[in-house]
Parts: sequence; C-alpha cells; structure tokens
Amino acid sequence: MRLIFRALIVVASFLVLASAWAFDPFVVRDIRIEGVQRTEPGTVFSYLPVKVGEEFTEEKAQQAIRALFATGFFRDVRLEVDNGVLIVALDERPAIAQIDFSGMKEFEPAGIRKSLREVGLAESRIFDRALLEQAEQEMKRQYLSRGRYAVQIQTTVTPLERNRVGISFAVTEGDVAKIRGVNIVGATAFREKELLDEIVLRTPGWLTWYTKHDQYSRQRLAGDLETLRAYYQNRGYLDFNIDSTQVSITPDKKDIYITININEGERYTIGQVDVAGQMLIPEGDLKPLITFKTGEVFSRQKLVETTKAIADRLGNEGYAFANANAIPQIDREKRIVSFTIMIDPGRRVYVRRINVNGNTKTRDEVVRREMRQLEGAFYDASKIQLSKKRVDRTGYFKDVNVETTAVDGVADQVDVSIKVEEKPTGSIMAGVGFSSVDKVVLQGSISQSNIFGSGKFVSLAANTGKVNTTYALSYTDPYYTVDGMSRGFDLYKRKFDASSLSTGAYKTDSLGGGMRWGYPIDEKSGLGFGFGVEKATLDTFDSSPTRYKTFVSNYGNDYSYGTLNASLGRDTRDSAILTTDGVVQRVYSEVAAGDLQFYRVGYIHQYFKPLSRTFTLGLSGNVGIAHGINGKPLPFFKSYYAGGPGSVRGYMSSSLGPQDGSGNVMGGSKSFTGSAEVKFPVPGASQDKSLQLSTFIDAGQVYAEGQTMAPSDLRYAAGMAFSWSSPFGPLKLSYANPLNKKDGDRVQRLQFTFGTSF
Repeated sequence: MRLIFRALIVVASFLVLASAWAFDPFVVRDIRIEGVQRTEPGTVFSYLPVKVGEEFTEEKAQQAIRALFATGFFRDVRLEVDNGVLIVALDERPAIAQIDFSGMKEFEPAGIRKSLREVGLAESRIFDRALLEQAEQEMKRQYLSRGRYAVQIQTTVTPLERNRVGISFAVTEGDVAKIRGVNIVGATAFREKELLDEIVLRTPGWLTWYTKHDQYSRQRLAGDLETLRAYYQNRGYLDFNIDSTQVSITPDKKDIYITININEGERYTIGQVDVAGQMLIPEGDLKPLITFKTGEVFSRQKLVETTKAIADRLGNEGYAFANANAIPQIDREKRIVSFTIMIDPGRRVYVRRINVNGNTKTRDEVVRREMRQLEGAFYDASKIQLSKKRVDRTGYFKDVNVETTAVDGVADQVDVSIKVEEKPTGSIMAGVGFSSVDKVVLQGSISQSNIFGSGKFVSLAANTGKVNTTYALSYTDPYYTVDGMSRGFDLYKRKFDASSLSTGAYKTDSLGGGMRWGYPIDEKSGLGFGFGVEKATLDTFDSSPTRYKTFVSNYGNDYSYGTLNASLGRDTRDSAILTTDGVVQRVYSEVAAGDLQFYRVGYIHQYFKPLSRTFTLGLSGNVGIAHGINGKPLPFFKSYYAGGPGSVRGYMSSSLGPQDGSGNVMGGSKSFTGSAEVKFPVPGASQDKSLQLSTFIDAGQVYAEGQTMAPSDLRYAAGMAFSWSSPFGPLKLSYANPLNKKDGDRVQRLQFTFGTSF
C-alpha cells in the first residue's frame, strides 16, 4: 500500500502548512532519499525525526516536512510510504552559477558583488527569487549615493544545466543629477548668498567636478542644516529654528532643487553669568575660563568652549567625570539670556592601569614611553590629551583614541585605555616630479619608520634632477635614552650642478656623513647637536665666473673637512600638517674645520594666527650669517642664495644678491627672507582641506661680505599661491609680481613644483 503526503508553504506568514492523508503509525524498515543532486543524503537524514526501526507517526511527518522546508534548499518536499519504506522525494532549488553585469561603469563589479553577497545573493549560493528585488534595491541604493537617480536595472534569470541559473543585471546608469538651486527662505538678518557660502551643498561650479558638492546627499544636507544652526546661534539668534526642508527632483531625474525654510528668531545678548555648585577650585581660577562677558552677543560656540574648559580644568585636578552645565535664564522681552554654570566635579580619582590595545606590530613600550599620565597618580586630563597627541605624532598609527573607564567596585579609580589603529609604516616608492628649478626629477626610496615595531627609523633614498642628485641613508632612534634623547646618523652622496642657475656654472660632488643627537628640554622645546665629515670635489668651467676660478686656483679642487652643529628649537603649532595656530622658533649654528673653514648661524621664526574659522595668518622670517675663519674665505658654494619657491617668489631661483660684471649671482655671507601670507580654502571647496589658496607678500635679499643689511635693498613680491595635496602627489603653484624690481633682477612670475609616487 502506498501513501503520499504533500506540504504547502504560505510565504506571507512564514508558516509551513502540510496536508496529508491520515495513516496508521508504522515501523520504518528503510529510508530512501530521491531527487537530490547537490545536497548530501546525510544532510537530509539529519533533519528527519525518525530512524530505521523506529515508529513513524503523522506528527513526525509534519516535523520532517517543516524541517526540510526550513533549510531553504528545496522547492517541494514529499513523503511517501511503500510497504514500510519511507521515501523522501525532494525538488531542489537551483544554485547560482554566475552573476554578470552589463552597462555598469560607475562601480567596479567586485564591489557590487560584495554588496549583493550581504543581502544573500552570491555565486554558489541557493537561488531565491525573493532576493532579486532586494538585490536590485541594493544596487539602486549604491547608484543613488552617487547622484544617479535615473538609474534603471533589468534583471534576467537564465536556467542552466545541472539545476543551476545565471543572473544578469543590465544597468542603464543615466546621468548624474546635479543640484540646480538651493534656496533659504526666511533669512532677513543675513544675505542668502552669505548663508549659502557656509554650507557644502551648492550648484555646479568650477571645482565641483572634484569635490562632488553639487550632488545631493542626505548626510551632507543634515550637516549643512547643523552648520546653519551654529552660524545663527553663534551670532546671537538663540531661538533659531529650521521649520522644514524640501528636496525635489525634476521628472527627468537630472536636476535637484533644495528649499530650506528657517525662522531666525530674535537676537540675544549675554546678561549675568554665575558659577555655582561644588566649588572645589577657587572661583577666581574659573572666571578666566569664561569666554563671554555681560553685554556681548550670545554665541553657542563660546558657551560650549567655556563649559568644556571648566570641565577640563577640573579634570586636570583628578576629577575625571566632572560636568559643567550651563542653565539659561531667558528674558524674551529684553532679549537677554543669563547663565548659571553648575559645576559637578564628581569624585577625585586615580589611574589604576594604562592599557594599550590594537597594536599588533608596534611594541607596547613605544606607546607607553609617550605617556605623560602615570599609573598610580591622580587622573590629569591635560596629561591624557598630551599623551594622545604624542602617540599620534609618532606617525605609526592611523587613529588614536583614549577611553577612561571606572574600575568596578572601586569609586576612586579608573583605567585608561589607549586604542590605536596601526598603519603601514614602511614604504617603497618610485616617482617622478617636475619643478621650475630642477625640471624633471626621478626619485625613489625605501623606508621604515617603525622597524620591527621598535619605533626606530631607517631610510634609503635617491633622487635625480637637473640641479640636484642625492643618494642618502638615514637612521634615527628617537629614544636612545629612556628620558627621550634621540640619536641618528646620515650617509649621503650628493651632486650639485649650477649650470642652469643664475649663479654661474660650477659643479660639486660630495660624499659625507654624520651623527646627531636631540635632547628634549620640555614638551615643546628641544636641543640638537651633532657632527659631520665631508669630502667634496669642485669643478669649474671656462664660462665660470672669475671668482670661482680664483678660489680653485688658491685652494684646489678637493676638500676634506668636518663640521660641528647645534640647534635650539621650540614648536607650539597645533598641527604640523595643516597649521592654524602656534609658533615655531629655531636657532642653529654650524662650524667647519679642515680644508674649508667657516661658520654659519641663523634664526628661523614662524607665527600662525587664525583670523577666522577659515582664514589663517602666517608670518615667517629667516636670517642667516656666514663667514670664513682663520684667514680663509667663505666658500662661494657655501654662501647664501635667495629667490624662487620657498624663498622670494616672483624672482628666479638663487637670483638675488650681489652680481659680478657678467651678471652672475655671487651669493653672500648674510641673508634675510620673510613672508606674510593669509591662507584660506578654495571657494566652492571649503570643506576640502587638501586644497588651499593664499595671498602673500615675500621679501628677501642676500648681502655680500662687508655690506650692511639695509632694508632698502630688500626685494618684494606679492601674489597668490595654490596648493593641492592630490592623490598623485603634492602640487604647489604660485604667481607673484615683483614690487620693486631693479636692473639686473631676473623675474619668474609663475613657479610650481609637482611630484607623484606609484
């Protein structure tokens, strides 16, 4: 006798219903699996609630059907009984043999395949038609993020042999939708154009091809709305509110229009400012931390800075979880807002343990030696932040975060965790560059700034140019001693060809090396000293200036000499990459003895001051004095030269200073260069810190032996500069116009450098 049971799945409710003819329980003599091609019979057996020799009931039949359907491997499941033999007849779902894309140019197929895999659609997986719609939606989401709102995706499923299918996505990408209008409705206190300059989203401009700021993004819009709120509230509009935003797209899905409706509210000034709560620190120490005063226009930024400064001040005393909350009292009739800053210091805590996490290559000691917070000492927020900056400044990590957690069961102890994310610190580089001085430059280097995770630096580099050719090996141990004294050495071979410069033709070929040490005086100051030896060969030509030939005639072509050098520096910059505030000062000296005998001393000063959120003033000056000793003259190839990029822009490189009767620049024993520069973002790309514009005035001159350093002899130039930290390498471009050009000066208004690595 043969009985057949069938099961039906109701997809909408995700419940498996099976209908079967009633049957009497029986003892299973055998179990036979039919219809499987890819699924192992053992897998099917594992889902059956009965074995040979056991009694099979209607309840167990229902359990078996539900379990097999739940695997997702089968489209149909049938249970048949034939003379005590249980027959499991299965209809497998097809497998996905391949996934193809056509018409897709915006994305790489590998990236889309990864996204589809996350929604369950991938090669070798079981095909489920219900996942196709999810896959299409995921692909559309990817295209919408790139502004392609007109994208169309057509999916085709093709049956293949051995119960497999091929899936093909035909993509019609369409054009990128551009923002054609951004309107701010309700603005009366400020011009709409002024507000639009503050936000990222904008209509197409001359740089939006690079920044993509003319493409709509929900995240960017949310950021812009917060920018508008901060802009108003930092200028006194305490009740500013964004009533609504509308984003509309044209029927052809090519143009987007954004409308922002705002309510400015009234402008408020500051009334009384009081400090209350647990005053563990004298009020006289807290008052200077309040950055706003009675009668000033309200600024949310200053309020946040004040509460943070007070909390940080308490943190410096060991109160790791201190809070400073500003409670407003608003007088809407007089448009005055007063504040009471409530201080809750919490409990003073100690640091029990400092943990280092995330470092797989770098040794713990490399991180710990940068820590200024000590275990067992009172928690000090300023030392924690200084420690974070020092770890970040090593350059070994992509990201550095500090977390403070309370110790369970102890009220006055915390653990500090330094979480780092390592980045590659070794590099092999080959590249080509171009500059208005060196022309084409070929360069290459192998370096490792964290060799074996020890924090030590090793570099082997080479570069060739029309003027300079250098091969160098460097090594630095930043912690040669436990108190932070550094030691390093340098070996180099350098060739210099001045034939294309304004100085007159000569060549030098030098081989040298040296040792150097550095000693930290405090967190921002350091002392450096070292020595070097060099062997140099000087060659002149028939066209060389008489002065050069005379020097060779008197002192020969080959020189061996040693140098002693020392420096004292202080650096308070907020960032070494994108500086907006701080001062750099450095005094240096060098004394040479041997075949060449001379000294050089100099002073460098750089000053940075933020003029606004986007504008930074930079002032710099560099003065140097050199002289021969023991009756020997200063070698002309050790003289000072000025002009060109990095010196006085607008004049040719090394073209300033005394000249001989043939117009050759002779160099000098004294030099001064200075610059006043205002840096600001590129209009239309204010959020991109890799793009910078600046206006500048440069000044400089080189003075001969015995010549007075008169300001009237300075050469001035003014212009604009553009810098771009591009994916292909740094690019710097300047255009300067000399302001007081004199006869014999060599002008070069457009100057640039560009390099790349691969």
